[in-house]
Amino acid sequence: MASSSASLQRLRAPLQRVLTSSFPVSAARAYATIPTNPPESSSKAPGGGGGGSGGSTTASATKPTRRPTYFKDTTIATLDEFIGGSSPASSASPAASLPANEAYELQTVEVGPASNRRTITRLPEWLKTPIPAGNSNYKKIKADLRGLGLHTVCEEARCPNISDCWGGSDRSAATATIMLMGDTCTRGCRFCSVKTNRAPPPLDPHEPENTAEALARWGLGYVVLTTVNRDDLPDGGARHFAETIRRSKAKRPGLLVEALTSDFYGNMDAVRVVASSGLDVFAHNVETVEALTPYVRDRRATFRRSVQVLEHAKASREGLVTKTSMMLGLGEQEHEVEDALRQLRQAGVDVVTFGQYMRPTKRHLKVEKYVTPDEFEAWRRRALDMGFLYVASGPLVRSSYKAGEAFIENVLRKRASGASSRGTAAAAASDGDMAQKLKVAAAMEETM
Repeated sequence: MASSSASLQRLRAPLQRVLTSSFPVSAARAYATIPTNPPESSSKAPGGGGGGSGGSTTASATKPTRRPTYFKDTTIATLDEFIGGSSPASSASPAASLPANEAYELQTVEVGPASNRRTITRLPEWLKTPIPAGNSNYKKIKADLRGLGLHTVCEEARCPNISDCWGGSDRSAATATIMLMGDTCTRGCRFCSVKTNRAPPPLDPHEPENTAEALARWGLGYVVLTTVNRDDLPDGGARHFAETIRRSKAKRPGLLVEALTSDFYGNMDAVRVVASSGLDVFAHNVETVEALTPYVRDRRATFRRSVQVLEHAKASREGLVTKTSMMLGLGEQEHEVEDALRQLRQAGVDVVTFGQYMRPTKRHLKVEKYVTPDEFEAWRRRALDMGFLYVASGPLVRSSYKAGEAFIENVLRKRASGASSRGTAAAAASDGDMAQKLKVAAAMEETM
């Protein structure tokens, strides 16, 4: 055994020399791109003599020359063409060129090294939105927000509709959802990307005035004010919220205000303070069905409490429109969604919106299902059949989706005009009654 091992050791060095001369190291190198017509080898000597040629060939065999790396000059679309979709490859959307059943089919792709390949689901075509480059409205709203130190849920929650809502065709069409009481929440819902902290910074006493000033500058007809949960405050920030609404209405009386509130930890007095502050729409989101609420929302939030908040707000002021929102794609069942809608309708909720849950980061809940636009349309029809005033349902619909706000704005203005006309008619009737009474009194005086 020892003799055979020694023999192998003696053969090792000659074998290495033979393999090195037969397979040069340079032949195994990989290059980015090899040109179609590589340059000729410079193995010939400049003089072209027989001896010189033989010497050059021998030198080339012992020390091969390194082949240069080449890159092909391919035509690549510019970044502007890629974003704007003007390149030939992106001129037609894949979803638009395919039949509905193929366009709605989810696409998968394998990623990772060969030793650890995994399959992921690509984002469906109906959920892809343009990069928020923005127009003048978009830039103005962003500049005003930064200058006044205000926050928006559009940015904090990474809403996919930010370019559509902020960049309306004119100021009255643009919408921004301002988030009051800072950008840090005291709760940690498993679907939300807003920052969390048990002890967030104190309230800004100038925020109500700054918010009212920003809304007066923009000249909007409809605005959504929302807030983070502030369980560290005795009233959950209800008075701060109400003061912001009152100042906004004072600076722009024709402004319609929707307040998207927290549950105030079940404090119904705080709910009444906000509902009675002069707002036009009281919104509070149940987010998901009752069975999934403990897994999706913070454990301090419950489905029943959210329904009670909406019901109490409805009873606090006559004619107040109440609104809520639900996410689909978290694993909810059909009968659970129907039961949630039934409870919301019994509580007098007027408006409901459905949207696709989209995972903000890998630390959040994963998407269980991408709901197709046809399914969203089916839920819209079913909710309307149950008696809701308005339903906005679609993959990219969010609780403050501006299409829904446009409809609600029209409803509110019609109600206001109807109330004013009824008030005018009542005043005219009372004037007529008074005139009749005066005539009767005059006739009685004449008889006396």
